[in-house]
Parts: sequence; structure tokens; C-alpha cells
Amino acid sequence: MTAEERARAAEILDLEERRGPVELLDDAGLERLLRTSRRIAIVGASPRPGRPSNDVLGYLLRHGYDCVPIHPNADEVLGIAAYPTLTAAVEATGPFDIVDVFRRSELCVPHAEEAVATGAGCLWLQLGIVNWEAARIAAAGGVAVVMDRCTAIEHRRLLRA
Repeated sequence: MTAEERARAAEILDLEERRGPVELLDDAGLERLLRTSRRIAIVGASPRPGRPSNDVLGYLLRHGYDCVPIHPNADEVLGIAAYPTLTAAVEATGPFDIVDVFRRSELCVPHAEEAVATGAGCLWLQLGIVNWEAARIAAAGGVAVVMDRCTAIEHRRLLRA
């Protein structure tokens, strides 16, 4: 096992055992967030049907959320204009309650920085995505943090939709 693989395994174990350096939202916090949030940026939203980000975007739209895809190489996703960065999306459409990230763990720090800079309410890292440095950045900037959870699954589970 490489040093990088060991570090990744340690981050995941810290998450599973809730001993990471940042407090993450619990079920009550997740439910409150999902009930009160309206605007969600989907970072890494794929225009390709069948991709998890595309499916989750569609699910959230069907459940009344105002979602905006963030993808540097897409003009639109599911008929919605896409923006190359979170900052560009905020400048064009306004701030977001949740920044839902579908990117590899090692690519999340800039998204955390952007979430803080644009005044997001929550940095949500999708299933399989764990990055404690991104979590620290978000939390230090007053942004709530969720890691290794799917917005659609949690919506279904907590709001029984």
C-alpha cells in the first residue's frame, strides 16, 4: 500500500469513527438543511445520462430544488445552463445554500475555498468523497460540512420522499 493509499484509508476511518478534526452535520442537521435549502450547486454535474451526478441533479430538480450545474466543459446539463466555476454561477444566478461536490477527494480543496468565498451554507461531498482539509477550510469559513453522503439518498431517507 502506498503512502497516499494509507492516508486515504486513514481519512475514511476517521470519518467512519467520527474522530475527524471537523464536526459534520448529523441526521438532525441534514434533515434541517434539506428542508430549509432551496438552491444547490452541483459541482461536477455530468451531461451524460446514467452518471451519478446527472441522476442526482435530476432527482433534486424533481423534488423542487433550484439546481445549477457547475462543469467547465458543459454548456448545459438537463437543459439547465452550466457554469465553469461556482464563482461564475454565483455571479450570474446568486448564492447557494448547498455546494454538492462530485469530484475526486484530492480535488476538493479549491471547491471548499470557493464555497467559503461565495457564502455557501454547506459544503456537501458526495459518496466516497472524504477530504478533511476541504472540511477544515469550509468549517473555518463558517460553512457546514457533509462528507461521504449522497444528497438524493439522504433526502429520500430523512424526508421520506
